[in-house]
Amino acid sequence: MASASEIVLSTLNAKYLHSAFGLRYLAANMGALRERTTLVEFDINQNTLDIAEALLALQPKILGLSVYIWNTAPMHELVSLVKCLSPATTIVLGGPEISHETEEQALTALADYVVCGEGDVAFRTLCAQLLAGERPREKILRPALPDLGAIVLPYDEYTGQDCAHRVVYVEASRGCPYSCEFCLSSLDEKVRAVPLEAFLLAMTQLAGRGVRHFKFVDRTFNLHIETSRRILEFFLAMSARVEGLFVHFEMIPDRLPEALREVIARFPAGQLQFEVGVQTLAEAVEQNISRRQNHDKLSENFRWLREHTGVHLHADLIIGLPGETLPSFAHGFDTLLSLGPHEIQVGILKRLRGTPIARHDRLHRMVYSPVPPYEILQTGTIPFSTMQSLRRFAKYWDLFFNSGRFPLAMAEVVAGESAFHRFYAFSQWLHTQLGRLHGVSANRQIELCARYLRDVCALDEAKVRELLVADYQRTGKKDELPWLFGPIPEEAKAMKRRTNRRQSRHAGEERPG
Repeated sequence: MASASEIVLSTLNAKYLHSAFGLRYLAANMGALRERTTLVEFDINQNTLDIAEALLALQPKILGLSVYIWNTAPMHELVSLVKCLSPATTIVLGGPEISHETEEQALTALADYVVCGEGDVAFRTLCAQLLAGERPREKILRPALPDLGAIVLPYDEYTGQDCAHRVVYVEASRGCPYSCEFCLSSLDEKVRAVPLEAFLLAMTQLAGRGVRHFKFVDRTFNLHIETSRRILEFFLAMSARVEGLFVHFEMIPDRLPEALREVIARFPAGQLQFEVGVQTLAEAVEQNISRRQNHDKLSENFRWLREHTGVHLHADLIIGLPGETLPSFAHGFDTLLSLGPHEIQVGILKRLRGTPIARHDRLHRMVYSPVPPYEILQTGTIPFSTMQSLRRFAKYWDLFFNSGRFPLAMAEVVAGESAFHRFYAFSQWLHTQLGRLHGVSANRQIELCARYLRDVCALDEAKVRELLVADYQRTGKKDELPWLFGPIPEEAKAMKRRTNRRQSRHAGEERPG
């Protein structure tokens, strides 16, 4: 049985693989209360009643919960259960979802306290007051931004299990200087840096504990060039000592000066991943959302990275921004694809609480889902039916193109004047065949590609087999897919099982009593 703890920090991650970076900052800065604090994580796929049981088994006096857009619905259920079962437990909420439009949320009514914004120091202060018998009169607390030079870094809070099996998040800075209206970072007052020497020492210690994948959460890694260069040089030196190093950065697409290029070009292939937030290439839409980017510089940087480095390029586009049309999105998609990113992550616009994007609701007739994650349903330029088709486009693009399993087959699918429109047609055909977006087996994907290339793209069967066998064998498998235009293996096995069950049932019915 778990031992009791006066203060419990917890959240529901989107997946087990993820780790709650913010909670680790809170735990690291508990000071004298750290020994009285336990951090325990769950994920949204777990049963909420079981989570409540596990938390209450710790007998917390104070329960601190982080609320995000992906867990707000199950979190409401969890808080309701805890309040029913243990009314004396003081519930403190924090996190980005509860930090904005706070007063109107049902979760706020259930909680005892809400800490808005960065609670690294404020949570400890509140806990000390509560354990001393003091009850702050204000329910909603809005603390000042903490000094990143004065707080304790969170990396010792990663356990050995975390280092071996979970995503390890790191940050060298907080904030963003840009004002893109769809993003919570547009509300940031300024960019603040973590003291560099302390940060690099922490990275050395993580590497010593076996961490090989470092995922930076900085919104603008390449903003301060000298700091960026120091960090890149640090990991470049590390790459000579450790195997399997992989470092993920979010970067501004039109800012890549020679000082960074020189270091980036020296990294071995596959060790760096840049997540490049392009979001839109329609200038009118950029103006609507207060986004500034130099398209010529953006294009030049993409081409340089593809031609001179081994960086894995992950680019982001958003569907549903105010003023975006199907033709303008298609043009932006085709333009971006021509620059050669390894992945294009097509996201659906979400109305994050507190973001200025809400100012466009009336003029651009923006209609969002009322339930999390508050995705756009339609706009004045993209009707609901088209938005649904685009939603399917995004899912199937991820499944068939971003997965990297079908490079040769997908090259045939998108070949033509517009890769967007070619894949859009493929995604609509897939929907008629599947009627769903998830649970499509690998063999089923191969079979669908084969049928589409043969029946719609009019390639002969020999050519289709050649492409798909080559794609399949790139993954290290040797099978030549003899079933390609017949029943796929799992369907044949399922059919045989159903036949055997029917035969057994009939035999039982015919057996004399």
